[in-house]
Amino acid sequence: MFEYESIAAYHKELKNGSTTCSAVVEFYLQQITRNRHLNAFVEVFELSAREEASRLDKEIAATGHLLPLHGVVIGIKDVLCYKGFRTSASSRMLENFIAPYTASAVQKLLDAGAIIIGTLNCDEFAMGSSNENSCYGPVLNALDNNRVPGGSSGGSAVAVQAKLCMVTLGTDTGGSVRQPADFCGIFGLKPTYGRISRYGLIAYASSFDQIGILANNLPDIGLVLETIAGADEFDSTVADRPVPSYFSNLSGFDADISNNGGKSLEPLKFAYFKEAVEHPSLDPEIKTSLLNYFERLRREGHTVTAVDFSYLDYIVPTYYILTTAEASSNLSRFDGVRYGRREDVKVADLSEFYAHNRSAGFGSEVKRRIMLGSFVLSAGYYDAYFTKAQQVRRELYKQTQLIFKDFDVILSPTAPTTAFRFGEKTDDPIEMYLGDIYTVFANLTGIPAISLPIFWHSNGMPYGLQAMTNRFEELSLLKVSELLVHYKN
Repeated sequence: MFEYESIAAYHKELKNGSTTCSAVVEFYLQQITRNRHLNAFVEVFELSAREEASRLDKEIAATGHLLPLHGVVIGIKDVLCYKGFRTSASSRMLENFIAPYTASAVQKLLDAGAIIIGTLNCDEFAMGSSNENSCYGPVLNALDNNRVPGGSSGGSAVAVQAKLCMVTLGTDTGGSVRQPADFCGIFGLKPTYGRISRYGLIAYASSFDQIGILANNLPDIGLVLETIAGADEFDSTVADRPVPSYFSNLSGFDADISNNGGKSLEPLKFAYFKEAVEHPSLDPEIKTSLLNYFERLRREGHTVTAVDFSYLDYIVPTYYILTTAEASSNLSRFDGVRYGRREDVKVADLSEFYAHNRSAGFGSEVKRRIMLGSFVLSAGYYDAYFTKAQQVRRELYKQTQLIFKDFDVILSPTAPTTAFRFGEKTDDPIEMYLGDIYTVFANLTGIPAISLPIFWHSNGMPYGLQAMTNRFEELSLLKVSELLVHYKN
């Protein structure tokens, strides 16, 4: 039986002939079938996955050469276009949409030898924190089927958690990679805004959205990141700067720590927001674990300092004002004429036609955010809400840059609680939104952030530590992450 450890270990098996791409694809197809009740996949690409695995096996036999992601089985969130396959954003609005082109990030995976095994369930148009807003029904947390997997990339997280594929792509607009990674006990990286092309990603909020990576180990994240990052002629917002070799720089890092008595070679300066750890929404057990962990870091020679951050209570309102405004603009194209579901009804005029299509196509959470976004963009409220929120966002960025002048890394909880039960927060959208309090900061400021699976709660569920570095410092973030994970024991 195939046991997956890492991409590097898998490639060794391919080279020595102890497994094949075809055998591995069959293993994952069986895993997906056995775990169908988790509802992680929207669609499984059995035929194309088998064909690609066979082609890659022939290539190994003929050349002995392996591509960077040769035979790596990857699932993609159902908001990333893959030419010839359905991409629905888990919405009735796009239930019959076949992608006419492939997203740049997905194409880079394919060019590197990856096998795309299917699309993964998510909150509709990536709007949600629990994966309860999908038209395909909720994804179940593999550790406790009565609890949510987090959202919006719930399917992406559970596919890794339940070993239904090796790595997945998700998207992170306000924590939609990191929070489900936290709830499922895996790694989840949101890179710097602009590090990965957004071409082929169905937009929610264009100045916030970023493709992220979920995996069971850091080297896998590093290898996938260096594969899909970098300039793209189809996306004017992507950064045109060199992409470091994340994977090779991670290899052996943990050994260096061990050779130094368990301590990093250079003491690091960590900051955490005092208001974040003392916030009333934070589970007391999570708070205690974090403070004890900070003490462990201090004993290992690092500096861990509480810094005052008076803007914490402004973060969530600012985020929802700006993202819903962008969503109301982005989703206006889905009207049944240009894109999306068209209802077969008799109407008096075009406005009524649009209303029928959008009412039938969009779910309640998407409608709620479109209406809120339209409100804050309206003539009478634009300056009071949207303009003010933009000002707060600029101030947050300035304050963040000041913090990084004195500190290497910002630490925080990833989420205020562990995975909650289905239905627990659906009747109170405000409570659901406040669950994003620790993750939306990185999206507002554009910095990279990662959730690390370090802790276990007394309720039997995992929870993570979030680490953040300055813009385009993903290499430092991944190196520090290896250090932080090393100290969890």
